[in-house]
Amino acid sequence: MATKGKQGKVNVEFNAETKCSFCEGSKCCVYTTQEIAAPRSMDDFDHLLWQLAHKDMQIYKDEDGWFLLALNPCRFLKPEGGCGIYETRPQVCRDYSNDYCEYDAPPEEFFEHYFPDYESLLAYCRKRFKRWDKRFTQ
Repeated sequence: MATKGKQGKVNVEFNAETKCSFCEGSKCCVYTTQEIAAPRSMDDFDHLLWQLAHKDMQIYKDEDGWFLLALNPCRFLKPEGGCGIYETRPQVCRDYSNDYCEYDAPPEEFFEHYFPDYESLLAYCRKRFKRWDKRFTQ
């Protein structure tokens, strides 16, 4: 229920239906994730490095597995937030629940491993594999 507050501004009640309007930057609409196979070998991690060599890519592992994270906003996200194709949005958007979402806590808090860039994964690889830097000279 919307009410007028002091100075004539509209006050919006905070609930599941209005929660998204409070989220600055429309956090759930500015990235996409894709589950990937758990890396085990040096070749697997080398492939992940290749992915992180590309702009706006990250990788994380949480309780559900390993994920490639592409930091690319939805092309239908309106400048002020909100969905430009709300009535015909994809099913994955319709199924998304904001009961506990990026507005409530940054997802990074729940990551077991987080590689925001090439350098962070490279450092991890060098620790994990003693012969990492010698893999091309063998």
